[in-house]
Amino acid sequence: MWQTLAIASVFFPGLFALSVRSLGWAAPAWSLKDRTQLSSRLVSSIQATMATVSGITIILNCKDVVHDRHWLAVEYVWVIVPYMIYDIYVMYLCHWRKSKDTSEKQHSLASVRSFLQKERLMVTHHLFILLVLTPIAQHLRGELGDFFVGCIFVAELSTPFVSLGKILMQLQMQDTLLHKVNGILILVTFFLCRILLFPFMYGAYARQTGLPIYMVPFHIPLHCNVANASLIAPQLYWFMLICRKAVRLYSRSLSDKGR
Repeated sequence: MWQTLAIASVFFPGLFALSVRSLGWAAPAWSLKDRTQLSSRLVSSIQATMATVSGITIILNCKDVVHDRHWLAVEYVWVIVPYMIYDIYVMYLCHWRKSKDTSEKQHSLASVRSFLQKERLMVTHHLFILLVLTPIAQHLRGELGDFFVGCIFVAELSTPFVSLGKILMQLQMQDTLLHKVNGILILVTFFLCRILLFPFMYGAYARQTGLPIYMVPFHIPLHCNVANASLIAPQLYWFMLICRKAVRLYSRSLSDKGR
C-alpha cells in the first residue's frame, strides 16, 4: 500500500513535468499554457489506459463475481488516490494559466473560487472517489466484489479518446476525419463503459446468484446502490453533453457539404 502510494505520488507529477519540459524542446513556439494542457491530457490518457488494463485483468480472472480475489483490485486503488489529488491540482493549474491570459495574473482565492465554480462537477466527482469510493473499495466491502472494482476501472476506457479529441481541437484539427472518427469512438466507449457498465454489473450479479436482475438492488448492500447511483448520475449528464456536441458537429458537416 505505502509503496504503491509513494510511487504513484511521484510518477504522475513527474510524468507531467517531463511532458511539459519535453514539449518545450519539441515545440518551442508553444506557450506554457498550451504545453500544460496537452501534458495534462497525455498523463490522463496514460492513467486511463493503466486503469483499463487493470480492470480487464481483474474481470477476466474473477469467474466468481462475488468471492474471487485479484490483487490489482486493492493495489490499483492506491494508484488512483494520488492520481486524483494530482489531477485536481493540474485542472486548477490549466484553469489558472488560461485565466492568466485575461485577468488572473497571480494565484489567489479568487482564482481558486473561479476554478471551483467552473469545474465543480469534475472536482466533486474526484472528491467523491477519494472520500467515498476509496473507503468502500478498501474497507466496507471486505473481501468481496473484486470483479465489480475491475468493472469500475474499465470505465476509464473512454478517457483516452476524450483526451485525444481535446488535443485535436487544441491543434486546430477539429475538421479532420480523425476528429470525426474519434468522436464516434468517444460516443461508443462512453456509452458502453460508463452507462451500460452499471446494468452489466447488476446482470453479472444476477447470473451469479440466480436472481432476476430487477431484484439485485434489494439483495446487495445499500452503500453499493448509493455508490452506483452517485457514479452514473454525472456520467448521464456528460453523455448528454457529448451527444449534443456530436449533433452539432454532424449538422455542421452536413451544412458544409450542402454549400
